[in-house]
Amino acid sequence: MGNYSAVCNVVVLRCSMVLLLLLMVLVLSQETQLVSGSSMTQGSLRPQECGGRCSARCSATSYKKPCMFYCQKCCAKCLCVPPGTYGNKQSCPCYNNWKTKRGGPKCP
Repeated sequence: MGNYSAVCNVVVLRCSMVLLLLLMVLVLSQETQLVSGSSMTQGSLRPQECGGRCSARCSATSYKKPCMFYCQKCCAKCLCVPPGTYGNKQSCPCYNNWKTKRGGPKCP
């Protein structure tokens, strides 16, 4: 009887692990759908949309050429550009976290 109890415990443990993994997959898939459904998240742009978004992002600066160069470089890598002409980088973590060698922001 003791051997049967040990086998049952192993079966219950394995079933619990499988259910936990399925639950994690379900939660992650729902989270991915929520992120991809919003308009200004990382990866939501197509490469051909970068020019227009960067033009809007760089419209208020006096340094348009460098702003456009780095914005388009960042957009090509991250496939997103934060809204507005300044700030709002939290809406695009890749864009926000890409730093220069000195630790400054790479993306305008």
